[in-house]
Amino acid sequence: MNHSRTVKYATETSKNQKQLLSRIAVGVMIVRGLEPEFPAAVDEQLIQIKEAPIESGAEIKDLRDLPWCSLDNDDSRDLDQLTVTRKTHGDDYCLLVAIADVDALVKKDTPIDEHALINTRSVYTSARIFPMLPLKLSTDLTSLNPDEDRLAMVCEMHFSSAGHLKSSAIYRALVRNHVQLAYDATSDWLEGQAQLPTAALRVKDIESQLKVQDALAQKLKVLRHERGSLEFDIFQPRANFVGDEIVEITQQPHNRARQLIEEFMIATNGCTSRFLAAAGIYSLRRVVRSPERWLRIVKVAHENGYQLPQEPDALALEAFLALKHKEDPVRFPDLSLLIVKLMGSGEYIVEKPSNHPVGHFGLAVSDYMHSTAPNRRYPDLITMRLIKSILAHEPPPYSVKELQDLAAHCTMQEDASKKVERQLRKSEAALWLRPWIGQYFNGIVTGANEKGTWIRIFEPPVEGRLLESPIDHTVGQLIRVKLISTHVERGFIDFASNE
Repeated sequence: MNHSRTVKYATETSKNQKQLLSRIAVGVMIVRGLEPEFPAAVDEQLIQIKEAPIESGAEIKDLRDLPWCSLDNDDSRDLDQLTVTRKTHGDDYCLLVAIADVDALVKKDTPIDEHALINTRSVYTSARIFPMLPLKLSTDLTSLNPDEDRLAMVCEMHFSSAGHLKSSAIYRALVRNHVQLAYDATSDWLEGQAQLPTAALRVKDIESQLKVQDALAQKLKVLRHERGSLEFDIFQPRANFVGDEIVEITQQPHNRARQLIEEFMIATNGCTSRFLAAAGIYSLRRVVRSPERWLRIVKVAHENGYQLPQEPDALALEAFLALKHKEDPVRFPDLSLLIVKLMGSGEYIVEKPSNHPVGHFGLAVSDYMHSTAPNRRYPDLITMRLIKSILAHEPPPYSVKELQDLAAHCTMQEDASKKVERQLRKSEAALWLRPWIGQYFNGIVTGANEKGTWIRIFEPPVEGRLLESPIDHTVGQLIRVKLISTHVERGFIDFASNE
């Protein structure tokens, strides 16, 4: 695709694409019941916050000398977690995950907290990020930034040489991020395709540290898949900007470094969940129940030549997905999306410590909650406050009724914010494709029912609707289409068949 032609056209039709998309995002957020801007009360509270808090005492361990590192997106500034491994006897592993102590600055029922509760999470669009917390906090004073001393909640986990969890502990600590790493560059190094970034090499033994973490993550992944954890390849393109103009739309890869952090966060969330249960208090869990539409999933598998049992079975479903990923990687993203929709979205619930946990069907774990991103998600901040109350031998900061109300609210607002993000991905794609009306693209049919037919083109990775076609099409069919129109504000992309 000719990028220069696209940028020239975009400049003529919209002087600032980022500004246009930001304006659309603000409007969609308001429609969805979210607040895109911080109120004056938040600004007033921020004036009183001068620096990151540093506490000391026997209950706070000093772990600043450990070679902590952060691993996140290239452009992430709200750093929620650090990781490090320690030497153990034999071939066992000792993994430490540090979570930013956001509660140290964001106290319950303050203006900043009350605004965070409205949206319940940061909303991420390519043109503009709408942070849950003010940037002075989320990207500075409550972020685990490099070369800064920060308070954190640490989850220390001991694993066997095979990756089985043997024990865990949670405590408060003082930590220091020694290097900020990015997913893509680190993944390339782990896979032997590039050198480790120069900034990382100033940290002693960083290479062996990352290799140990990667080895543990791979073992944790294998164990989860043996229990039936589902492996998806979700279609989620991202617009990339140079200045204020889109220069490409790409599909974000789920690489080895992202996988490393994913495994460690799942393990941490499980330990956190069990820690709260052992304390005998109610907690906010993140669950994906056994699919209510399992028989529809069975039918999809049958249509793909595979027999699933009549009752929900994560191991059987994982085996089907693994087979289809190997047999047909081109169509697998669309199959993944269909299965995800049929499984249903996750939700927050309040669980009694004595109850058998509902668990997370897709991750094949029975104990799960959100606890590792308190700068970005409000449920994680709730969990942090519950943990701190236990460590301080104080009553829980929330009643059961408050937690139940919060669970329902967080589920609703998370759904709303994800709809905003999906809407903006569609608007970004419509804006990017606008200069190419009348051009032809190769694609694949991703959906066909009484409501219409949907097409995903391969380059750029964009989905739209097929409006004109002399024949019926089936899901998975390869097709060549002509782009006939786009509507940026509504995110509509319309194709006509070339047949």
